[in-house]
Amino acid sequence: MASNSYSKLSLAFFCFSWLFALGIGQPFKAVNLGAWLVAEGWMNPSLFANIPNKDLLDGTQVQFKSLKLNMYLAPGGGAVLIANRPSASVRETFRLWRINESSFKLRVFNKQFVGLKNQGKGSTVVAVSNAADAAEVFQIVRKPGDPNRVRLKASNGHFLQAATASSVTADDGGSSDWGNQDPSVFTMHIVETLEGEYQVTNGYGPEKAPQIMRNHWSTYITEDDFRFMSENGINAVRIPVGWWIKYDPTPPKPFVGGSLKALDNAFRWAENHNIKVIVDLHAAPGSQNGFHHSGTRDGFLEWGESKIPETVAVIDFLAQRYAHHPSLAAIELINEPLDPGVTFGTLSKYYKAGYDAVRKYTSTAYVILSSRFGPASNTEFLPLASGLGRVVIDVHYYSLYKSFEKLSVQQNIALIYNKRASQLQEVTPSNGPLSFVGEWTSEWEVNNASMEDYQRFAKAQLDVYGKATFGWAYWSYKNVYPHWSLRWMISNNYIKL
Repeated sequence: MASNSYSKLSLAFFCFSWLFALGIGQPFKAVNLGAWLVAEGWMNPSLFANIPNKDLLDGTQVQFKSLKLNMYLAPGGGAVLIANRPSASVRETFRLWRINESSFKLRVFNKQFVGLKNQGKGSTVVAVSNAADAAEVFQIVRKPGDPNRVRLKASNGHFLQAATASSVTADDGGSSDWGNQDPSVFTMHIVETLEGEYQVTNGYGPEKAPQIMRNHWSTYITEDDFRFMSENGINAVRIPVGWWIKYDPTPPKPFVGGSLKALDNAFRWAENHNIKVIVDLHAAPGSQNGFHHSGTRDGFLEWGESKIPETVAVIDFLAQRYAHHPSLAAIELINEPLDPGVTFGTLSKYYKAGYDAVRKYTSTAYVILSSRFGPASNTEFLPLASGLGRVVIDVHYYSLYKSFEKLSVQQNIALIYNKRASQLQEVTPSNGPLSFVGEWTSEWEVNNASMEDYQRFAKAQLDVYGKATFGWAYWSYKNVYPHWSLRWMISNNYIKL
C-alpha cells in the first residue's frame, strides 16, 4: 500500500515537474513586444518622424474636391472619373500606393486603380484596372505653403482637370495660378492614415530603410528588457512577427531583412532569463484585418483561402526553426482575423493546416487559435480546438472605444468582474482547450482618472484574466502612451504582479 502510494506520488511529481519545465506549471503572466518586429506608428511615432511627406504614406485615404466645381472626384458609370459629388464618403475616397515621396497610384473603393483611357492629350481618367502593375502613376503637386491645395500630374505630362462635372481629363498644361477657378486645382482632404511595417519601410525607401529598421530592432527591445521582465514577475513574452520574416534576409520589397536575427536574439535572451516565448503571426500575407499592424499596404483585407498555403509555409518555417528551443511555449497561427472579411470556414481550414504544420516538428508546443475580431462569438472554435491536442483559444479584451465612453470608474471595474469574467469562463471549458487573454491594457475611456483608479482597474483585470488557464499577455511592453506600457506601469507602481 505504501509502495503504491509512493508510486502515485512519484508519478504526480513527475507530471508536475514536466508541466513546470514546459512553463505551464501556472498560467503565464506575459507581455506583448508590440511595435518591435511589426511596426506600429501610434506606439512609436519617432520611428516614422523623418519620412519625407510622412502624411502621404501607403494606404493614406484621401479625397479630392474640385475648387472650380465645388464637387468631389469619384468613379462614376463605366468607372470614368467624374466630379459631381457634393459630399464625400467611401466612394469618393482614394487610397494611396506610394511610389516615392510625391508619386502615387490611386486605388478606389472597389480595389481598382485609376488610369488613363489613352495616353494622348485629352485622356479620359478612369478606374478600371485591377492590376497594380498596369496602374497609372500620378504626381501629387502641393502648393507651397498650402499643402492641401494640389494638382495631379499624369504620366502624359498633363494635369488632371475637372472642366465639367461629367468627366475628368488629363490635358491641362499647368500654370502658376492656384486660384479657385482653375479646373486643375483641388483641395486634398486626408481621411485616414496607416503607420505599419509597409508604411515605414516604403516611406524611407530602399536606401534608408534597412539601416533605420535594423537600428530600431537592436535598440527598441534589448536583453536588459528581458532582465527587467524576469525580475518583475513576467514569465513569458508574446512576440508579434510578420509573414516576411520567413524570407529573411531578403524579404519581398519594401520589407527589409533583419527581423529574424532579432527574433533569434529574443529566444536567446528568454533562455538566459527563464522566460517563455509565444511567437505570434501578427501580419499574414494579404492582411487578415486591414489594420496597420497586419502589414497591410492600403487597408484592404485580402487574406483568404488562396493565401492559406503561403501562410502555412510561414508557420512551418517558424515551427521548424524554434521547435526544439527550450524557450518556445507556443505558436499563434494568426492575429485578430476580421469577421466577416475572414469567414469561419476559411479560418477553420487554415487552423487545421497550421496546426498540422506545427505538429510536424513538435508535439509539446502549444498552438494558439485567435478568435475573430468583430461580432463573431469567441466560442466558435471550441469544437475544432477540442479535437486537437495542446491548443489554446486567444481572446482580446479592451475597455476602449465608443461603447465604453460613458462608463465611470466603478462601472468599468464592475464590467471586468461580471461581463469579462463570464466571457472568459465561456472559452475555458473544463475538458477543452486552454484559454488565453492575449491582449489587454490598463488604458480606458475614463478621463482624469487618478492613480488609485488605474490601480483598481489593473487589479480587477489581473484578478479575472488570471483565471485564464493558459494565462494573459499585456499590450504592450513599451509605448509612448504610459498606461499602455507595462514597463511604465510596473516602474511607477500602477501594477503589481
